Order: sequence, then C-alpha cells, then structure tokens
Amino acid sequence: MDALGFGSGFSGFWKWNPSPESRRRRIRSNSTSPDSIVGGGYQFPVKQAITAASLALTGDTIAQISNRWSKAKETDENASQDVLSRLLSEHDLLRALRMTSYGFLFYGPGSFAWYQLLDHCLPKPNVQNLMLKVLLNQIVLGPCVIAVVFAWNNLWQQKLSELPEKYRRDALPALLYGFRFWVPVSVLNFWYAYSHA
Repeated sequence: MDALGFGSGFSGFWKWNPSPESRRRRIRSNSTSPDSIVGGGYQFPVKQAITAASLALTGDTIAQISNRWSKAKETDENASQDVLSRLLSEHDLLRALRMTSYGFLFYGPGSFAWYQLLDHCLPKPNVQNLMLKVLLNQIVLGPCVIAVVFAWNNLWQQKLSELPEKYRRDALPALLYGFRFWVPVSVLNFWYAYSHA
C-alpha cells in the first residue's frame, strides 16, 4: 500500500499531505509552479475539457445530420425542399447537450489523466511503447469510454434500469466498430507526439 501513498500520511504517489505546514513549505519553495496557483491541489483541465466538448458536439452533429440524410435519401423526399435547413431544424439539441457535457465533464479530464498516466508509465518514444499505448487505449480506455457514455446517456434519458441490457446488446459492437476509427487515430496521435517530443 505504501507504493500508492497510503503508508505515510497519503504523501507518496498522490503528493498529498494533510499537514498544512508541509503544504505551505511546498508552495513557498515552488511559488512559480502551476500547482501554487491553486494551492497545490487539483486543477481541472479546462483546455482539454473544452476541446473534448467541442469535438463531442461536432461528432454528434455530424452523426445526427448523416443519419437524417441517409433516411431522407431512402425515402426519396422532395429534392426541391431546402435539405440543409430541414436537416438542421430537426436537430436533437438535448442529445447534443448530453454529448457536449459528456465531453466536458468526463472525456476531456479523463483522457487527459489517462494520457498522462501512459506517458508516465511508457516514457520512451519507441515503436514498442507506441504499440503498447495503442493496445492499452483499445482494451482499457475504449471500454471505459463506452461504459461511461452509455451510463451518461441513460441517466439523462431516465433509463438507468435499461443500462445492463444496453451494455449486453451494444457495448461489444460499439467497441469493435470503434476499433476501425480509433486504432489508426491512436497510432497517428502517439506517433505525432513522439516525433514532436
């Protein structure tokens, strides 16, 4: 338990010590560090949260419009009608808000912490670590993201009782479908980070 910081007053791994004197000493000795701005405590990753919220909103908007576009093509609706205004007028704003809030509150801060952990555990920029990070992204982060986004959506829709069935029915197909997009994106992301380190 000492490795996790539970042995000596929670100070080890977590860098947290309830003693106010040690906190004051750390702030004085490190007064220009970002930690000193908030007194050495947790600082919410605002930039990452806003980025994730923006991407979630964009992705959801694209998904909603493409679904309606496909349905309109199948039914071969009147082409003279302004298609774009019709597609946007039917936009599910509550769904967009759900996905945006998920990105801001969960995915942005969560992925920020996850990538910091990966960089801490696998710091060397080599092919082995790149492939291991991609693998861990898919087998650890992927299922966590799916679990949280399903729970967040069902919570907003007041359908928490249906969540276990949703997991059984949709979690694995969503994960496997996501591999087609996230594996190449993860490879490019980690490769770019390594090449610009």
